[in-house]
Amino acid sequence: MKQYRIAAIPADGIGPEVIAAGLQALEALERRDGGFRLDVTRFDWGSERYRRTGAMMPEDGTEQLRAFDAIFFGAVGAPDVPDHITLWGLRLPICQGFDQYANVRPTRILPGIRSPLEGVGPGDLDWVIVRENSEGEYSGHGGRAHKGLPEEVGTEVAIFTRVGVTRIMRYAFRLAQSRPRKFLTVVTKSNAQRHGMVMWDEIAAEVSREFPDVTWDKMLVDAMTVRMVKQPRSLDTIVATNLHADILSDLAGALAGSLGVAPTANIDPERRYPSMFEPIHGSAFDITGRGIANPVATFWTAAQMLDHLGEPRAAARLMRAVEKVCADGVMTPDVGGTADTRQVTDAVCEAIRAENI
Repeated sequence: MKQYRIAAIPADGIGPEVIAAGLQALEALERRDGGFRLDVTRFDWGSERYRRTGAMMPEDGTEQLRAFDAIFFGAVGAPDVPDHITLWGLRLPICQGFDQYANVRPTRILPGIRSPLEGVGPGDLDWVIVRENSEGEYSGHGGRAHKGLPEEVGTEVAIFTRVGVTRIMRYAFRLAQSRPRKFLTVVTKSNAQRHGMVMWDEIAAEVSREFPDVTWDKMLVDAMTVRMVKQPRSLDTIVATNLHADILSDLAGALAGSLGVAPTANIDPERRYPSMFEPIHGSAFDITGRGIANPVATFWTAAQMLDHLGEPRAAARLMRAVEKVCADGVMTPDVGGTADTRQVTDAVCEAIRAENI
């Protein structure tokens, strides 16, 4: 039996609720599959720890995580802690410290869930957004001078390296190559940002020559938002910078019905370090503790984790269970249902146990 070490970091808001649901579903899969076991270690890092100690995680946090096969992450953020502290204190040090440079966000409309787009249903919107996850607009370079004075200056430096852009472009082309349509859209803003973004376009053209079987086009990010809404069937695999893909993937989740169904994988493609898997809905403090958080994004995220670990059959079984439960109408209020988190989770676990495949 294969055994995988999983670091679970529920963190903030609804994170503990959905990670608990995800672990329950993973336990049902372990028992149903019988071929693998997950050894889960929980870490109490997050905003509550920050209030107690002044740090979101210990100084040696990444060293503690290094020995794990994967990281299962909930959400980070709290109303009483500035967002830049929570993000740079926990999530980004893990992503950057482990060079998880490929952020992969699949989006499709699940059976039973209605898209806000008229006439668009399951099969009409089926995308994967690849987000450069290590540099770009979130490099963390810049600063503030003359703070609090009228002449205060704040700079935020976006950094694009040939190494960083080339590797994410190759990752995106390979992913597009593996999908039935073999089609990639490269998103930039090279009309206004004439240095890093023009380099991004040039490297896309260079890398494309390595993948002659992949058709590709490019879009400016503002025009891309219109295309996603008006022509969703025209898109398949998408690659964009750290900031642009962050924004576009939230739009994608909303178009698929809710951020509550949107998963994320933060991947180190070279497998030097553990990769991290998280739903993208955030802390959602407006519904924390009410028992209505949508666990579907976390289930889908868990499926991504299983795929990465080399358990594609279990991943597919989990997604079939999720699709059946959604098709049966067992859904949380954010996607028009009346079920709570526990009811959806129990239904998915029962679907896993009952499947005969």
